[in-house]
Amino acid sequence: MKHLKRFPEFIRFVMVGVLATALHYGIYFLLQRFINVNIAYTLGYALSFIANFYLTAYFTFGKKPSWSKAFGFGGAHLFNYLLHIGLLNTFLWLGLSKTLAPIPVFAIAIPVNFLLVRFVFKRKD
Repeated sequence: MKHLKRFPEFIRFVMVGVLATALHYGIYFLLQRFINVNIAYTLGYALSFIANFYLTAYFTFGKKPSWSKAFGFGGAHLFNYLLHIGLLNTFLWLGLSKTLAPIPVFAIAIPVNFLLVRFVFKRKD
């Protein structure tokens, strides 16, 4: 029963995640043609991070953004970013194209990120 109460929250997280991921990938896709893939990926991640923070706070968890949540969110995303970059370079090393390599990265890193971000927004201030 407790899990059913979390389901709408998870759906909202997925919606925000899809939007943030699309923004991230779109920026990466455009930039990777002109600059180093790691820089393109990082710029996409950084810009989607900002949108993701505000959407996650207001829409997913119905919380007001705060500096403590921003730092917690940033910490969770620092770990997530390192996971992303490590996986991206692993998939590139394994021979995936620059265009397709982010897809399995997202599939692995997004569920991990949900758990980390949920902890940040659900813990007591």
